[in-house]
Amino acid sequence: MYNPDFLPNKVVISESFEIPQLIKTRRITALLPYNYNSSDRRYPVLYLQDGQNLFDDYAPFGNWGIDKKLADLAGHGKGEIIIVAIDHAEEERIAEFTPSYNTRLGRGEGKKYVRFLADTLKPYIDKNFRTLTDRSNTGIGGSSMGGLISVYAGLMYPEVYSRLMLFSPSLWVDPNIHFHLVSFLEPKDLKIYLYGGGKEGSNMIENLNWFKNTLERQGMNEGSDFKLSIDPEGHHNEACWGREFPKALNWLFSP
Repeated sequence: MYNPDFLPNKVVISESFEIPQLIKTRRITALLPYNYNSSDRRYPVLYLQDGQNLFDDYAPFGNWGIDKKLADLAGHGKGEIIIVAIDHAEEERIAEFTPSYNTRLGRGEGKKYVRFLADTLKPYIDKNFRTLTDRSNTGIGGSSMGGLISVYAGLMYPEVYSRLMLFSPSLWVDPNIHFHLVSFLEPKDLKIYLYGGGKEGSNMIENLNWFKNTLERQGMNEGSDFKLSIDPEGHHNEACWGREFPKALNWLFSP
């Protein structure tokens, strides 16, 4: 049970943050550590997709409850991090989270979206909040299609992100991930947390193992660290991802 005194401070950065790469706007929210305003510390940052599903009590499909999870971690002296929650694009969510080449869902706008995260949003966050700006203190993550686009953001911008939180990523969208489009230049020292549930579908666990093995064959195992977490009873929903969140966060941002 969490102590309300340790709940993070929720700051709506903007209800209509401009995304010039897509000519759109979006709500962006920051969850700051409970003691952010009483300290002068700088914090690591984790960028998470599907902001509507992370802590909104009225989310139609439930939520991860990360505000409460962060409060519980803070009560144990852990989880001191800034979370940046990016709302999805509602009916255009799939298009934004689909890579920008031919996939099973067609050609999406994923390249523009990940450019927004790296080139527009991160510089804004670093300018306006006390962040640790280096890649070793910067992570990205999401679930389902949000997990898929986080794969591409993380692997295409290894100079920006070093920690990937990938929950049930929709790898089926691109069974033959175009690794030749991925920046495998140095640095390669990534920490990648992969989670999937045994009741999400027949291919989820198989795809996660394939993805991990493919990265390792590409040389990503040199200096990188992978954690594959499988819940045999796990379903494809917010509740399961929320339960996994504290474990993933602790592993990704531990020294």
